[in-house]
Amino acid sequence: MADNIKIIDIRHLPRQKRGSIDHAVRNFGRSRMGAPLEVFGPGAGQPRCLVVAGQHGTEPEGTVLLSSVLRMIPRNRLAASAVTSLNPDGIARGTRGNSAGVDLNRNFPTANWSPEPVCHNWFSDEPMDTVLSPGTSPGSEPETPAIIKLVEEISPEIIISIHAPLGCIDDPRLSVRGNWLSGETGLPLVGSIGYATPGSFGTWAEENNIHLITFELPIGSIESHRKNYGPVLFKILTGKFK
Repeated sequence: MADNIKIIDIRHLPRQKRGSIDHAVRNFGRSRMGAPLEVFGPGAGQPRCLVVAGQHGTEPEGTVLLSSVLRMIPRNRLAASAVTSLNPDGIARGTRGNSAGVDLNRNFPTANWSPEPVCHNWFSDEPMDTVLSPGTSPGSEPETPAIIKLVEEISPEIIISIHAPLGCIDDPRLSVRGNWLSGETGLPLVGSIGYATPGSFGTWAEENNIHLITFELPIGSIESHRKNYGPVLFKILTGKFK
């Protein structure tokens, strides 16, 4: 038993040391309101994986989940890059879009980008009738070209984009990694969420031959997500993603 405890302590930082994120960090851009866009990651080498959360400000569970796992990992064991919040203005204001009311997940320069308003639902079981903008043009918001530049710079093998609350693993390629993530989380693997997403991060990635899997957390408390999905995210961030 003592040996097992010792192994666990080496793998994870003790709870007393999880108060802040102790990993190399740099700014890769600024939000529309001037907040820094931060990426945490290993100081050297190209990461196999980039994990991005907080693209929608009404999905703080992804930001807290990713932050919690980063705070569990010893500095020398982080093997991926991580963006805890791509939309810090929306997180701060509690809005789905950024400070200009733009849905950042409809603002990417894709072949199917549309200037039409973007609708989402106020509650998950209600009609999609709350209106946001896709931006005045593709990439009109500073957050969008910033994340594109970061992806091009670090050239990860795969991107994991954390969202909520659809409760599925959305992988258009239905890949081995998508199946692995579905098996680890118990969430169903789907090739599409069932409706068009013009100008989305995922569409942009696919058009540029970049493998992006959307990790859609289900409806639930932030604490339950940390308990249920922290272990698999720990594996991904420490390089055990198959």
